[in-house]
Amino acid sequence: MKRLFAASFACLACAAASAQDEAPKRPDLPLWELGVAAGTLSQQAYPGSDEQVRRTPVLPYVIYRGKVLRADNEGAGLRAVKTEGFELDVSFAGSLSSGGRSLRAREGMPRLGTLVEFGPVGRWFLNGRDAAGRLTFELPLRGVFEARDLRRHRGMSLEPELGLEGRAKGGPWSYGVSVGMLVGDRRLASTYYTVAPDEALPDRPAYAARAGLIAWRLKGGVSRQLTPDLRLFAFGRVDSVTGAENRDSPLVRRTTGGSVGIGLTYTLMRSAARASD
Repeated sequence: MKRLFAASFACLACAAASAQDEAPKRPDLPLWELGVAAGTLSQQAYPGSDEQVRRTPVLPYVIYRGKVLRADNEGAGLRAVKTEGFELDVSFAGSLSSGGRSLRAREGMPRLGTLVEFGPVGRWFLNGRDAAGRLTFELPLRGVFEARDLRRHRGMSLEPELGLEGRAKGGPWSYGVSVGMLVGDRRLASTYYTVAPDEALPDRPAYAARAGLIAWRLKGGVSRQLTPDLRLFAFGRVDSVTGAENRDSPLVRRTTGGSVGIGLTYTLMRSAARASD
């Protein structure tokens, strides 16, 4: 789990450290930056869980703002198409697992493994790429795999998201908010919600998960530049399984759950060369 948490937190660190990329665009950003991030995170173990996963890492991060290869606040991957109103990327993501301990709801069941995701992401800039309060719609379709063995396919996820991001006028604060939904195929839903007959207990009947809506998601984050090299960031997410396809699974113990985190990033090195876009 710690490896996946590192990947997830590093992406968040990149997002915070590169929040200056948010609209309005700045033409003077370095091509690359190297730094370190430290913080703490408490996340719901999975949508519908009544337990939290907590970690406090210190991790390096890399930001690269190339024309094709990107690793910044919008993800890490290959930007295959770029126009004023649209981008098509190949991107990567991760999600927290339950860690080394067994969750109460899943006692006697296999622990949730470390998962990684990758696939194409379409991104539409609804009011223009350079808008002061930029409104975006993203449509990522990703394959989900076990980090320890990428041959173990855990399903497909679709996560449409509508977001607003920008910078407080005249100040050092940047912000982002979004609302979206997570949809999974039967294999991904089974990873979270299926209870096999030999795993059933008197208070945990057998259950076969179905494809469909996994959770609604509301996310938000802020960051503040404290010095030229030091940035503070905080983020939160609320997941709800209201109306979800597997709401009746015995592994769903809570309708709504939250994840929060706070941290600092420090830039150790940056290039003299400037990003071209």
